Amino acid sequence: MASKPGTSSSPAAGWRRSVPLEWLARILTLAWLTGPIFDKELRVSSRRRRNYVLRFLYVALFTCLMMLVWTESVVHSASSVYQASRMAQAGQEILSVVVWFQFLAAQAVAAIMLSTAISDEIYSRTLGTLMTTPIGSLQIVLGKLLSKLLQLLLLLAITLPLLAIVRVFGGIPWNYLACSLCVTLTTVIFVGSLSLFFSIFTRRAYAVIIATILAISLLFALLPFISIILLHRVISEGRLMDMFSYVNPYLVTTKATEALTSAGSMRFVAWPVHCIIALGASALLLLLATVLVRRAALRQATGQSGLWSHRRWILSPAGEESAGRARRVVGPPILWKERRTPLLGRRKLGMIIGLLLALGLLTLTYVMLGMERVLDDEGVQIGYVVVFLGLGLLFTAVLPATCITSEKESQTWSLLLLTTVSNWEIVWGKFLGTLRRCLPAWTPLLVHVGIFTAFGIIHPVGAIQLGILVAWIVIFLSGSGLYFSTRFRHTTTAVIANMSLAAGLWAVFPLLLGIALAGANAPGELLGMYMDTNPVVHAVVITAATVRSGGGVAAYDWIQGGIADVGEATGWILFNFVLYAAVGFVFLAIAGARLRRNPL
Repeated sequence: MASKPGTSSSPAAGWRRSVPLEWLARILTLAWLTGPIFDKELRVSSRRRRNYVLRFLYVALFTCLMMLVWTESVVHSASSVYQASRMAQAGQEILSVVVWFQFLAAQAVAAIMLSTAISDEIYSRTLGTLMTTPIGSLQIVLGKLLSKLLQLLLLLAITLPLLAIVRVFGGIPWNYLACSLCVTLTTVIFVGSLSLFFSIFTRRAYAVIIATILAISLLFALLPFISIILLHRVISEGRLMDMFSYVNPYLVTTKATEALTSAGSMRFVAWPVHCIIALGASALLLLLATVLVRRAALRQATGQSGLWSHRRWILSPAGEESAGRARRVVGPPILWKERRTPLLGRRKLGMIIGLLLALGLLTLTYVMLGMERVLDDEGVQIGYVVVFLGLGLLFTAVLPATCITSEKESQTWSLLLLTTVSNWEIVWGKFLGTLRRCLPAWTPLLVHVGIFTAFGIIHPVGAIQLGILVAWIVIFLSGSGLYFSTRFRHTTTAVIANMSLAAGLWAVFPLLLGIALAGANAPGELLGMYMDTNPVVHAVVITAATVRSGGGVAAYDWIQGGIADVGEATGWILFNFVLYAAVGFVFLAIAGARLRRNPL
């Protein structure tokens, strides 16, 4: 049958018609930007059990939090008219808790999920192979980022039905919902981009997580604090907070929540400008990451190693220059090996620069607060002690969980088990080496307390009590970290398990206990007693009682009450020391007993 004039039924004509359609579909689906990396990561993520476990834990913690807020917001014994009048306020309280929960939880998940985004490709030697394909470095970076962010979007979508239901209670404007979702999303993109950027430089997920947390603390806490102290005489504090809200997501969320609870106007919250700035900062980070990924990929493709040049002072591991000289082992071999491990790692220059920068900023805060004559203020001292305590807790929860899993990942653990070194020599050597590695993280707290004790601002009793607090924290978290390091194969899993143990004991379990006691209408003495075992509570109570702005030691204001005397408070602190140290040594014993059960 003859075709009509002006038409063609040949295969070439059909191919010419399909090309524009395929090109249009490729542009609309953003496949030209993400490439096949995005599809590959999605297929892998859908088969990983930990993603489903993460969703379950997210929903479980979210449900427990909502139960606690609901029991606190609604008085069930009151009349139905009073309960109806409380619905709008209860909706505001529930919504603000939901917003802050997903705002903080999504950032933590983003930092963890993207901590090995690029390092897995670099250290498995597959990044150079990717550069031999049509896949570009931009597609690698965006494919990794967007595939992980899609899992986070699923977590955020879990809260959307609740947000829609709570709005029925009234008193909740739509622009607050839009503000919270947009700020959370842009902050997650920035934190994820930051974690992906740091993953280019190290293969250790825990190092990337720590670097991301410290960078966020520097950008959104320390720098605004220093700027407020420097400029508060020139610009009012309220005006400064408004200026920082353009770049600080925590301030934006705080202002939006205050506007919600105080029936203020949301038009003073410049969240659209903040979202644009956050997306711009994320784009700059991703652009820089793309350049570095391309450089690393090209070096791998040409048979070179590392990211930078061949300068030995950057690339060579510590002690490589003397690798040809034999070293005599003195004392226990495991402890000798741990003592030979450099505290600053392989990139000493970068670590030294970072330490000097942090020390300079910290010294600047002391100088400025000294000029304001508020260094002897109780609140200032509590702030310093809590910040330094948090720094020590972070490193102590991370470093012990890496000492055995790192050897498993480098395939030297089985060789160590073939030697004549006993299990207890290995465990005690690793434990003492962990104490040495954790010492620099606690140095700021110890130096701060020592200096202000010498100047008479902190009572010597407070220095002794804080020293006992640091001792049992290190023993407990080091023992549990060593246990998880023997229990799991990968460093990331062990680190997350040890951090989850600390968070569960001192944050999640008190929340569940409060829900159970509130549901049973039981007195809260048990919850107060348990909260007084929290290390942060210890630090606040001890510092508040021993800062001597006017004389001797004040009364100790514990949550449970009744322990106001110095002797009674010291007895309670020693009781916690014995309890947590005993549990830490039990973890050590279990780790030694199962040392050879899971050698790979």
